Amino acid sequence: MDLGIAGKKALVCGASAGLGFACAQALVEAGVHVVIVARTEETLQQAAQTLRDLKAGNVSWVAADVTTEVGRQRILAEHPQVDILVTNAGGPPPGDFRQWGRDTWLKALDANMLTPIELIKATVDGMMARGFGRIINITSSAVKAPVDGLGLSNGARSGLTGFVAGLARSTVGHGVTINNLLPGTFDTARLAGNFAAQAQREGSTPEAVRAARIAKHPAKRLGHPPELGNTCAFLCSVHAGYINGQNILLDGGSFAGV
Repeated sequence: MDLGIAGKKALVCGASAGLGFACAQALVEAGVHVVIVARTEETLQQAAQTLRDLKAGNVSWVAADVTTEVGRQRILAEHPQVDILVTNAGGPPPGDFRQWGRDTWLKALDANMLTPIELIKATVDGMMARGFGRIINITSSAVKAPVDGLGLSNGARSGLTGFVAGLARSTVGHGVTINNLLPGTFDTARLAGNFAAQAQREGSTPEAVRAARIAKHPAKRLGHPPELGNTCAFLCSVHAGYINGQNILLDGGSFAGV
């Protein structure tokens, strides 16, 4: 399927690996000119070269911490005008809310709520003026089914979800859609790190933790990053202009609801 977005320009955050990289790859394969952003220059350069080897859309990169004002200013100074924005940042650590002070909460809100809002604020008016725009926020399945112990993520991401629900209704009439992707358990390095940490806490092995998680999963497997990446690319396409303000759950059926 021709997604109809070849030649458009996209900014993809957290794109040196994992789900962000999968979104960048799918957009490059659709002929989009993609700017990838992450904090670590070496891995970002490697990711950019991998994407360039696809010989499809153009690829450039900016090494910056998008969760800081300085980082966002640097990115937007180099690329002030984009047609597609994919926001993505790692979730805050788990823990007991009784141990979290104000600074801990503000750090989580900065990364997982306020940073996407600031990026939207910097780009959405230009998109509306040009009559086309796609904004995708990669959040978490915890928005639908909050997880005990992940209060920082539950709270910050739910706040972003509420904000998007209101804003999206005012942009779609100008050709700009805003949607959220809610991944469940995807086979990424981050999830592997979570398995390793859980194994250490429980005196087990990462392999045993992984196997136990898969055994409980309706799909009996983890998600593959390209599955999310291709969903992201479709939502950015000309064919998805009537999908707006939605929370698209990609969890293999784990959410026990309708």
